[in-house]
Amino acid sequence: MSSAFPQVLISHGWDEDLEHSFAPHRAAGLVPARIAGVDRGLCDVITEDGPLRADSTPVTTAEQPLLPCTGDWAALRTGEHPALVALLPRRTAIVRATAARDSRGQVLAANVDTIAIAVSLDEVPVDLGRLERLLTLAWESGARPVVVLTKADSVADPGELADLVDEVATAAPGAEIVTVSAATGDGVDVVTAVLTGTVVLVGRSGAGKSTLGNALLGEDRLATGAIRAVDGKGRHTTVRRELLPLPGGGVLIDTPGLRGVGLYDAADGLQQTFAEIEELARECRFGDCAHQSEPGCAVLAAIEDGTLPQRRLDSYRKLLRENEWVASRSDARLRAERLNQWKTIHKAHRQAYKLRGRKE
Repeated sequence: MSSAFPQVLISHGWDEDLEHSFAPHRAAGLVPARIAGVDRGLCDVITEDGPLRADSTPVTTAEQPLLPCTGDWAALRTGEHPALVALLPRRTAIVRATAARDSRGQVLAANVDTIAIAVSLDEVPVDLGRLERLLTLAWESGARPVVVLTKADSVADPGELADLVDEVATAAPGAEIVTVSAATGDGVDVVTAVLTGTVVLVGRSGAGKSTLGNALLGEDRLATGAIRAVDGKGRHTTVRRELLPLPGGGVLIDTPGLRGVGLYDAADGLQQTFAEIEELARECRFGDCAHQSEPGCAVLAAIEDGTLPQRRLDSYRKLLRENEWVASRSDARLRAERLNQWKTIHKAHRQAYKLRGRKE
């Protein structure tokens, strides 16, 4: 890393590659800034001269995935009225379907290195289906997922704790799994070592994300709340995504609890989350095997001999159907947009011919 770069930018993730891509903006007199929080039309950014409040409307578009979000690197015009001029290409992005379930995606955070999926151990049995959903989003983002089993102190029996870790491992092939108790401090040092770079905490409300975040930050910066006794769910103590520097280097992005997590164009993420099913499918007799009742199906054979849990296959089918539905919606939207563009061009041509005819 070049010593010419300000330390505040380095600590927030700035590197040689970003500097290279920023060169045209620097030549234009702009400065790099990382978005720490987003409001309507405004955003908080970190610059080499410290934090600023900037106008984000110049880089706001109608396309939801292209809207500025926490974690983005931007080219900033300084002065009396600071404003974002351009966003740098994203290395990674956590994208989910919008709450309206339309054909556009919503970016939760950008340029993330590690995604910590918080799963509370005071809620047994663990919701493995939800975990697989979050893992799919994490793998699809391009970042490294880590499953953090929080509130480990709620499981007194070491044998039971080991069984829970093994159970989670079956739903998270390829992902690192760590246990932690922010209340007692057990495992905090391990989690701190594992969660590196730009770290995002995701999980449902009440999973202990904010408590874990405070342990990583070394101080109570994030608000925490109690769990409702009536349904075991937590309140949204985090109301917006914000970026905070970690004492050991890197930054932390805390997110509001995710109650609805819809998939968006997550085919690659599904392949990694259900890697063993994808591998078994390559051994099926037919290349287009649907793993329903086809002869020579290696997936169904694994169900029969107990090496693949039926729950895993059911979860895979559910998420695959959802992802295909969203993809079809997206394709339909693109077709409609192309049709509207063609109609606009055709209308303009007809008007031009009419005007030319009148002049003649």
